[in-house]
Amino acid sequence: MYAERLTVPLRWWVQATMLVATFWLASIVAFPLDLAWIPWTVTGLLFLGIAAGLASYGRAQVAVTDHRTLVAGPAEIDLDLVGDVVALDADQTRSTAGRDADARAFLVLRPYLRHSVKVTITDPSDPAPYWLVSCRRPERVVAAVEASRTHG
Repeated sequence: MYAERLTVPLRWWVQATMLVATFWLASIVAFPLDLAWIPWTVTGLLFLGIAAGLASYGRAQVAVTDHRTLVAGPAEIDLDLVGDVVALDADQTRSTAGRDADARAFLVLRPYLRHSVKVTITDPSDPAPYWLVSCRRPERVVAAVEASRTHG
């Protein structure tokens, strides 16, 4: 059907690498030669921590499965409990996540993705009126939901 990972952009990895390199440079000159292992160790741990954080943050997925399920980050919902699914451009996403937001909405937003889909929830037992989910290709998410509805 459709699946997309919300991986962080390359520039975030480059910026993180430069941050670690700057930390290493600042710390390596502060320690005497016989204690040079300390900045190397701390910098290595810092790099591993930042890499784990970026990888974890970019692990979120948006998918429409063969089982008629919409997956958004840690949550999933059966498409029978979904109403309108609308692709939003950057301005619509910003206003829906900002001034027009409902505090009960379920959000899977990434600052490096400007587009999103707004998924209306029809399940009366679900407190969230809608999901707002960042994605790179919102039109393809909408098309996958519609295709799943017509073939299911």
